[in-house]
Formats: sequence, C-alpha cells, structure tokens
Amino acid sequence: MTPRLPHLPRLARFTRDERGSTLVEFAIVFVLFLVFLFGLIDFGRMAYNFVVADKAMQVAARIAAVRPPACAGVPEINGRGSLIGTPPYRFGTSCGEARGICFEPADAVVTCEGNAANATAAEIWSVIGGALPSDARIDHLRFSYTFNPDLGFLGGPYTPDVTVELAGTAPGDEQLRFAFIHPLAGLLSMSGAGTSPGALTSIPFPSMSVSLPGEDLAHGGGA
Repeated sequence: MTPRLPHLPRLARFTRDERGSTLVEFAIVFVLFLVFLFGLIDFGRMAYNFVVADKAMQVAARIAAVRPPACAGVPEINGRGSLIGTPPYRFGTSCGEARGICFEPADAVVTCEGNAANATAAEIWSVIGGALPSDARIDHLRFSYTFNPDLGFLGGPYTPDVTVELAGTAPGDEQLRFAFIHPLAGLLSMSGAGTSPGALTSIPFPSMSVSLPGEDLAHGGGA
C-alpha cells in the first residue's frame, strides 16, 4: 500500500509558482545599478577634485612668482659672478648675456614646506586652501626656487624659477587621500572576494606641481 503524501501537490505548486520572482530580479538589478551609479558619482568627484587642485596650484605658482620667497636662504639680488669682463659688466646687464655675469649661489635650488609663519605661504594658503582636499594642510605645499642664469640682471632682484607643488605626503607622513563614497568595498567583502572593507574606500591623492619664472618690477640700468 502506497503511503499518502498530501503535501506533495502543494510542494509541486510551490516549485512552479513564479510570483515574486520579478521582485527578486529587481532587487538584484537595483543593487548593481546603485553600485554603478555611485561609481560614476565617485569618479566624477575624483576628476573634479584633481582638476580643481591642479588649477589651485597654477594660482599658487602665480602668487609665489610675484611675492617674496616662501623659503629662507633665497638670495635677494643677483650678485656679480665669475665673468668680470673688460671693462667690468655694468649693473643692469642681463644675466643671460653670458654665463657667469650673475653669481650662481651655492644652493642653486632652495626647497621648503609651506609654513603659516611665512607671509607668502600664508597668503597662498588663504587663497587655495579651500580648493584642495579636505585633509590637506599648508605643509603639504612644497616651494622650490631654482637659479636660472637667463633671468634677471646684474645687481637686480634675484629671479629664479619658482615651483609650487602639492605633495602627496606631509612631513609627518600624513598622506593625502581621495575618499570614495560607493559601497563596492563592502559588497566585495560580503561576497567573500577577499577584499577588506577599507581596501577600496580611498586612493592616494597624486602630487602635482606648477613652475613659473620669477618676476620683478625693476627695469635695470644704472652704474
């Protein structure tokens, strides 16, 4: 005698029932859509931050090129070099007329970090600080003053090449990072992909720099 299994018809109907499958499919697709949407937003934010920071460095270099040095040890004037000439070159002679007319300092490149105690660095930071990543500090800025034998004139203001850099790492090893908002890291972690939740939450912010020749308002001439 075959035992009766009254629950089998209901089980068969349940396996054929497709009610609710659309909701399940929608939930899966919607999650993927959200990941894609947040990814687009994040990469748009990243591109925006990079472009704004690059523009800020252009502004910083322009200010630094027309202000007193942000670093100590930068000469104030172009002294007489090893090429004296007969008769001696007059003050006001272009440094680029011949090598050695203007004195090349022992420290041809003077570099320092941004410091709020320096008026030039503080002015630059007040102008561009809001355009940089939120975790950026004034000491993430690097200033470099490089001797250029073709700039300036003998006895005139020292006019080096000026470089302002947004460094990825500050002196205390504090690294600039761009933070993502998308949930991809958490989803990968939950899926068992072997990715830690914090692995994809941020990436290092790249260093970027701009260089300009120094400027002065003097015109040369004189004995």
